[in-house]
Amino acid sequence: MENTTPIEPIALDRTTLQQSSLRDRHASALAKLMEERDDLRGTYAFADMVDDSLRWSA
Repeated sequence: MENTTPIEPIALDRTTLQQSSLRDRHASALAKLMEERDDLRGTYAFADMVDDSLRWSA
């Protein structure tokens, strides 16, 4: 039998906030890059989708 300890809610909340912050920074950087470099459009479908999603939500 394994001796496991539950994850503390505070640690879980901190991790969730860090992941959310990282996701927001990446989306922001991607939007800025796609705005500056039109030649990148069409090279990676996921980047195009994220860029389009950000434009529609603004």
